[in-house]
Amino acid sequence: MKLEAPPQRRIGLTGGIATGKSTVAQLLSEPFGLPVLDADLYAHEALAPGTPGAQAVLERYGDAVRNRSTIGLDRAALGRIVFADAAERRWLEGLVHPLVRQRFAAELEQLAAAPVVVLMIPLLFEAGLEALCTEIWLVDCPEAEQLRRLRSRDGLGEVEARARLAAQWPQQRKRALADVVIDNSDGQEPLADRLARALNPSASR
Repeated sequence: MKLEAPPQRRIGLTGGIATGKSTVAQLLSEPFGLPVLDADLYAHEALAPGTPGAQAVLERYGDAVRNRSTIGLDRAALGRIVFADAAERRWLEGLVHPLVRQRFAAELEQLAAAPVVVLMIPLLFEAGLEALCTEIWLVDCPEAEQLRRLRSRDGLGEVEARARLAAQWPQQRKRALADVVIDNSDGQEPLADRLARALNPSASR
């Protein structure tokens, strides 16, 4: 009798802006050795110079988002536009999200034999991509810490930083939908230990 292989474990890694998703993804990649598919990277590539996505953005916003020192987009200017106007943000997401989904489909096909794959998708819930995953991990920290990290990382003012947080679902809403919540608010316990338990919860019982 031929035994079927177990289904692929697909961990949807999400969380609010500046909660530490990239740090968690890096640890899952090394030392845990898991393949990580990064939605932000694919979204960035979808708007690379010369792509249809970049051309569509330039046609909509013109010189307001044109980087005059390169042939590409001024992504900071684009960010200021879409985070200040929900309608413009929806337009951009409508352009980029289908391209990201296509890239995920292609990468998952290449990784069909991998037992575990991590899908890092900041807007997993907002984009309705839960069906891609067998479980969802939320990287979490207090909102005050998010704001502090975001302002420090991106050099944003208070108003602009809060606008970027408001563009995503609040963490409280996401916590109720996640299978695993990864606390990334302090360093009292090594983050790698928390991830090890999440990867193999039966071992910690």
